[in-house]
Amino acid sequence: MRKHLLLSLLYIFGTSLYAQKSPDHLFEKEIYNLLDYKGSPESGEDKSFLAFSDKGSWFGYSMPISSAQNGFSGPFIMSQENGVWLGPSLVDIHLKDFNGDDDKLEIKEPFEGGLSGLKFQKESKNWLISHSMFFASAKTAGLQFEFKNLQNKPITIQPVINGKTFPGTFTLEKSEGFIKVKSGTNKFYGLLKLPKEVDLSSVVYSDSSYSANLKPIEIASGETYHLVYSFSFASEFDKKELDFIDAFSNNFTNELEKAKQEKLTLIKGINNQMQDQWQDSTYFQLAQKSLLTLQNNWRAASGGLKYDGFFPSYNYEWFYGFWAWDSWKHAVAAAYYDTNLAKDQVLAMYDYQTETGFIPDCVYRDNLIEENNYRNTKPPLSAWAAWTIYQQDEDLEFIKNIYPKIKKQHEWWYQYRDHDKDGLCEYGSTDGTLLAAKWESGMDNAVRFDDTKLLSNSKNAFSMDQESVDLNSYLYAEKLYLEKLAKALEIKNDEALFAKQAENLKKQIRHQFYDKEDGWFYDTSIDGKSFIKVKGSEGWIPLWAGVASKEEAKNIMETMMDSTAFNTQVPLQTLDASVIKFKPDGGYWRGPTWIDQSYFGVKGLKNYGFNKEATELTKKLIHNAEGVTEKGKAIRENYNPITGEGLEAYNFSWSAAHYLLLLLNE
Repeated sequence: MRKHLLLSLLYIFGTSLYAQKSPDHLFEKEIYNLLDYKGSPESGEDKSFLAFSDKGSWFGYSMPISSAQNGFSGPFIMSQENGVWLGPSLVDIHLKDFNGDDDKLEIKEPFEGGLSGLKFQKESKNWLISHSMFFASAKTAGLQFEFKNLQNKPITIQPVINGKTFPGTFTLEKSEGFIKVKSGTNKFYGLLKLPKEVDLSSVVYSDSSYSANLKPIEIASGETYHLVYSFSFASEFDKKELDFIDAFSNNFTNELEKAKQEKLTLIKGINNQMQDQWQDSTYFQLAQKSLLTLQNNWRAASGGLKYDGFFPSYNYEWFYGFWAWDSWKHAVAAAYYDTNLAKDQVLAMYDYQTETGFIPDCVYRDNLIEENNYRNTKPPLSAWAAWTIYQQDEDLEFIKNIYPKIKKQHEWWYQYRDHDKDGLCEYGSTDGTLLAAKWESGMDNAVRFDDTKLLSNSKNAFSMDQESVDLNSYLYAEKLYLEKLAKALEIKNDEALFAKQAENLKKQIRHQFYDKEDGWFYDTSIDGKSFIKVKGSEGWIPLWAGVASKEEAKNIMETMMDSTAFNTQVPLQTLDASVIKFKPDGGYWRGPTWIDQSYFGVKGLKNYGFNKEATELTKKLIHNAEGVTEKGKAIRENYNPITGEGLEAYNFSWSAAHYLLLLLNE
């Protein structure tokens, strides 16, 4: 008996170990409720909760919190006014028995919100209802309302559909086969395709509401009845989309299953690329949360945006566009699961490249809210993105297309942002304002820029009076990536040129920006004679780029691992914690931890073989940042490095992108 017990224990232990090490066995499935999509908007401007979207759609839905609401909240429209709810619920379905009495329904937990869609249920003594939705395309969401008779007898009921919009923004009008929802700008409009059981001639309309009574339906005991409808939103609809909408009600189950299989394939692909040390349920869950965050911020080509890409955060006003260095970072992460989307994100910004090679800071679908920002650009990371994409799919045609554009953008820096023509560039602006020059660094209010001034280079070209170590390290890395791209394209002259330039720039960076006295890389005055003695995250960018010597990297590592400097609760923040100007709570770039900069630090350590230190910091970034490993908690724009509190925008794309990169074998 003891022998059998021992064998049983060994079997249990072995299967447990296998379960921990085998993502194929446990984790190739959707994990529900990683983000909290519950909420009922009280006004069009209510952004206190998240909305689910997919496939680049410009609208999303949330799940109701009121027991009186039997439809998804919204939709939430992302094309105008920095995001606005169309209404509390455009399709709210209630059941009446033939005597006209409502059957009270209570929300049944749990909700289901995953990569493939949303679902909620309600139940009474007589009925179980389910409401499901998913995105069948970038323009169309499919929704299904099911009601099951729980009684031991057949019953006749009458479904009633109501819907309304918030006043002042959207109006409803009749359209052949649809209810048409028009925005105030007339740039976008929606098409609501009611269930085929609805007699459209009987629908009662006003400008902001409608009501439709279906014919009475008899349902047998235990039987489930389905009502399928769809909502579509775009600036235009071609015949293909209209035909798809028209046929949708007959294919809901198949289309939903196809969507789920697409997500399972995505999950499997990501799981297979994760590092061995992260083969654990916590990290698989974080990978899916990161994917879901990026999915929610994905926007399809529309208007002035000719390619797909990612918002920084749809949940936060003023983030309804594409930003340059955000785009390069998003593209690197997307390359590991959707190279076409990654390519689009790069091309979306290069679509706005000027004759000189300049890339604007940010661009929008239209300019109703704000003009595209040509006052400044952003740090050069597009070659990193292009090379990462090429490593995934070896699409030489994409490289042929993008290479000359990246090269032109690279050369722009030396023509318009090298004030003293010494081969080291500065951040600056096109409009002569210091504010835009700080924006160009991506670190808007960083302490290192507190005393900087602006210098004129030429017409519409201004530089700071300091040279930045991160900018020149990015440019060094870009030369190496351009060298690799040139080699892939067999452009031997360029390959040799960029290799030589990179070697020369490495020597300049190490000579000018590295302080041997305290072992840190600093910005300097423009003449290179004095350090701007502020220890910030820019100091480890030379490790990410591969500029530093082994000894220099060791010194940098020791400061990064110092608990009084950068090894805080949520480590690798933007400013040394011992500096008097350190502001961890709401300091923006004056102390909080930004996951992109933390990633550059971790990757830099790994480049020099400091793997143990890199793992230690990565675990702290994951486990000590508020809500990152918890279900229902959003990934934030940045974090308080001392308390771990999430700060600024919710559902932030580049934080999600870099959490994903921290987990991958890249």
